[in-house]
Amino acid sequence: MAEISHEELLERVALLRKFKSVLEQQRNKFKEYLSVLEKQQNSIESENPETILAHTELEQQVVKNISNLQKVIVPMSKMYKSLGVSQNQMPEIEHIQNIQKDLADLQNKVLVQNQINRDLLRVHINQIKTQIQNFNNPYKNARSVYAQTERVASLVQVEA
Repeated sequence: MAEISHEELLERVALLRKFKSVLEQQRNKFKEYLSVLEKQQNSIESENPETILAHTELEQQVVKNISNLQKVIVPMSKMYKSLGVSQNQMPEIEHIQNIQKDLADLQNKVLVQNQINRDLLRVHINQIKTQIQNFNNPYKNARSVYAQTERVASLVQVEA
């Protein structure tokens, strides 16, 4: 491999450090997301709608942050791969690879927890639907107290 200039080496190091920083941010966001999903599971099981709503809103914010980070990571990843730097040239590469592995593991855990929560919500919604269908309305066949049972006049005579 050809020798690289000092400036190019500094650029590569700066890129790798920035890439590492962005990957660490995303890893932290995935950890936060997983934590929110686990707490959301507890809220679903305890049937606390206010907490479920709060967790859902927080979940949407975390997902938006992850999405924004992904917009940065994809091009940086392409730049990183185009560098073609070997591990003996830059030891930080191993750390970046470990972060990427952690991200993949966290992503899988998030997907599993998300599926668990969806299944719990589906069961909970079905239970509520069943309760509503089995609800006995005591006024269903009752006549209104305001309903007229007697005939009333349909003509009115007016005298001047």
